[in-house]
Amino acid sequence: MSADESLSKAEDLLARLESARTRLDSTQDPDQAIDILQQLAELAKEVEAELQRAKRAAETEAAQPPSHAKPDAPAD
Repeated sequence: MSADESLSKAEDLLARLESARTRLDSTQDPDQAIDILQQLAELAKEVEAELQRAKRAAETEAAQPPSHAKPDAPAD
């Protein structure tokens, strides 16, 4: 998975996290609040894991030589 794909997935997870946070803000039911808090904790872990994957992928991509690199121009 590329860094861009991981970042895109992390953005999707963050949107889900924000949605769950909004539901938490609007609930008055303690049991539902506990369920939502558990969902928030799990989503936060998933976001962290995806960001770590993106970081590793970016580091790997940066370490690889460009596939379309032009040879150095001759010196005059």
